[in-house]
Amino acid sequence: MPYRAPGSPDKPRPNFLSGKPIRYYRPRGSADIRQLIDDGFQAFNAARLGEACRIFTDKMLLPENDTTIALTIAGAMTPAGLGGCVVELMERGLIDFVISTGANLYHDLHYALNFTLHRGSPFVNDVELYEEGVIRIYDVLFPSKVLLETDAYIREFLTRSGMDGPVSTADFHYALGLDLLERHPGCQEYSVVAAAAAAGVPLYTSSPGDSSIGMNIAYHELMNDSGLMIDPNKDVNEVCAFILAGKKNGCVILGGGSPKNFYLQGQPTLWEVYGIPKGGNEFFIQITTDSVVWGGLSGATPAEAVSWGKVNPGVLPDTAVAYVDSTIGFPLFCEYVVGAPTGRRPRKELVHKRADLVAALKREAKAARREHPQPAETTDTMGDLERHR
Repeated sequence: MPYRAPGSPDKPRPNFLSGKPIRYYRPRGSADIRQLIDDGFQAFNAARLGEACRIFTDKMLLPENDTTIALTIAGAMTPAGLGGCVVELMERGLIDFVISTGANLYHDLHYALNFTLHRGSPFVNDVELYEEGVIRIYDVLFPSKVLLETDAYIREFLTRSGMDGPVSTADFHYALGLDLLERHPGCQEYSVVAAAAAAGVPLYTSSPGDSSIGMNIAYHELMNDSGLMIDPNKDVNEVCAFILAGKKNGCVILGGGSPKNFYLQGQPTLWEVYGIPKGGNEFFIQITTDSVVWGGLSGATPAEAVSWGKVNPGVLPDTAVAYVDSTIGFPLFCEYVVGAPTGRRPRKELVHKRADLVAALKREAKAARREHPQPAETTDTMGDLERHR
């Protein structure tokens, strides 16, 4: 047996799955937490989190601003039960679209399918976990059959959906959410994917092949000769169309990574590629543990984003970065927001407006090209030299 000295008595195996089930936490707008943030979070990163809360409730959510708000999610948030915060914000119309790692959406499906994840310890013996068939995400533990049965559901969904040809990740996740609602009624109360379909909130994945959902789509193509293809071009254009249509634009960024950049690149795509000078985001909130000094995108500040045209240079006072673990900062942020007078607004239901908004983007981009022709994409230098001999 691993880690047992020769001759020592056998010890009973620990029950790794004896910890409390992890439930989706739904914020209720606690007045005590709002008071703590307003009166007790007075300096350093506590104050930055307070700034983020007030920028969101006092500015981004003002009806006259009509801000189109994106939430980007990196890090293992749904396994930790914080998908419930996302569900609450979607139901209240406080976020209009989501860009997430595929892993967060995959692990969200465990809750929709009524599987159980357990609180555990990060200091367990991983060899014993392997032998017992238990999966670990830091201190979240669950049996490996949860993966296998979730994978089986995805493959069965792919077959019965009949989807074929290129689709955006929003198309895919919307169809998946509708399937969950039909087969597991009520699961929108504790599933981001199902709740997004019910609320009309588009869900995007910036790296669709980098998750178990993508792995099962690859299986579907190989084994079933499917023509289904995730088309990232559609994702890029849909996100750009949302930003272009927004009276004002803002974001809440959890962690950083690929979802952060996938959203923020929308503004440079408009001015740099399509020739449409939108002007950059008006609001920027990030909750992260990534530091700017390492040079990575995850730690890049809103001030740095100004040089790229991602953030409007005149609105830096309406940006905030709180350097705190998202599993701490985000539920506090959500409690504050849900309890605010502006904590509910009409939903935009952008999932149903994508085609019209992309068509508007195309019209405006063509008009911009006619008005301001771009330099030729390629130059036939050798041909020019031959003609001038």
